[in-house]
Amino acid sequence: MMRLQNLPYDDWLEHAFGREVRFQQAPWYFDPDHDWWDPPPMEAVSHLTRLFEDPEPALRGFADSQIAQGLTYLVNTSASGDNRWLCSIDVPIKDRLRCISSIATLFAKLFEPRCTPGLSHLSEADAGTLNCVCYMWWDVFPSLALAGDPDLPTLHDCALSTMERVLQLDSIACQESALHGLGHWQRDYSEKAIRIIDRFCEAHSKADPRLLAYAQSARCGCVL
Repeated sequence: MMRLQNLPYDDWLEHAFGREVRFQQAPWYFDPDHDWWDPPPMEAVSHLTRLFEDPEPALRGFADSQIAQGLTYLVNTSASGDNRWLCSIDVPIKDRLRCISSIATLFAKLFEPRCTPGLSHLSEADAGTLNCVCYMWWDVFPSLALAGDPDLPTLHDCALSTMERVLQLDSIACQESALHGLGHWQRDYSEKAIRIIDRFCEAHSKADPRLLAYAQSARCGCVL
C-alpha cells in the first residue's frame, strides 16, 4: 500500500480509471492493501478541474464501467471524496470556483452524450452504466466549504448556478441529476432552489411528466 502524491496527470488518470471492474465483489478502492491518491489540495483541485473541463480525450480509452468506477473513487464521499480538497482554504477561491463551474462542462461533454434516457429515481432498467454516477453526483459530492470559510456563500452560489446550467442540457439524466441535487440543497437554500426549479418547469412545460413530477418533489426537498 502506497500513499500517492504529486502524480502527473496521465499517471493519475491511469490510477483512477485504468482498473478492472469487479462485478462480483467490492471495487478495488475498498481493498485493504490498495494504493491511494492523497495529494495536496492544490494538486487535487487542479487535476479534477482539468478532467471536468475536457473529459473526452482524457477518458477515451476507458470503458463506461471504468469511468463510473473512477469517478466514484474520486468524488464519492464513501470512497476518497471526503479528503477535504475542495473545502481547503489553502486553495485560492478562484481555483475552487473554477472547479465547481467545470462540473457543468463534465455533464455536457460526458454524461449528456453517454447516459441513457432512463430515470434513476424510478430504478428504470434501461438506465445506463454512467446514469447512477450522474444521478447521485450532488448527493455524494465532497463538501465545498466548511462553516468558518468566508467564501462559503460564494462557493454555494456557484454550485447552485452550476446545477441550473446542468438543468439546461438536453438530457433527461442530467436534468434529473440537477433536480436531485437541488432537492437536497432545498433545505438550506429553499428560495434559490425553488426559483431555479420553477424556471426549469416554466421553460420545459412539455417535458416528460415523470421528470416534471420529480421536479415538484425536489421543490419541496422530497428526494432521496
